[in-house]
Amino acid sequence: MEHSNRWKAAALPLVAAVALILGLSACTQGEALGAGVEEVTSEATVEPVEGTELSKVTLTQRAAERLGIQTAQVRDAQVAAGKGKGAARKVIPYSAVLYDEQGDTWTFMSPQPLTYVRQKISLDYIQGDKALLVDGPPAGTTVVTVGAPELLGAEFGVGE
Repeated sequence: MEHSNRWKAAALPLVAAVALILGLSACTQGEALGAGVEEVTSEATVEPVEGTELSKVTLTQRAAERLGIQTAQVRDAQVAAGKGKGAARKVIPYSAVLYDEQGDTWTFMSPQPLTYVRQKISLDYIQGDKALLVDGPPAGTTVVTVGAPELLGAEFGVGE
């Protein structure tokens, strides 16, 4: 799977310690087996999400604890918009928001325990520690609030 090198460069300062934290090896099984095969390390598995440029990152329990992964639920809220008109928005903690090199916004969802997939989101505005979304995962979806930069590094192989 091809990823922009600019993403790797942008992620590098945030995830310089990811290799040490996850105990990543210099050569993954995926590299040894060839392209298109999932990459496996001692603490993380990275596999392509079919039909996308994204990857699913699965951690061991130990890796999630070492990274201090924390999560929260997406919720729906009515907020004031324009001249006091109510608008429905999805709300996530601002700490769950990641920015790419073009300024696009993302979050890591957790569809099941220890499994994380990056999803594009569209911000309306930030209010304190809350991000109000025009578009994003449905209410009730689990998103990562602590450890997302390290997951990004694992997804892109930064530090391997």
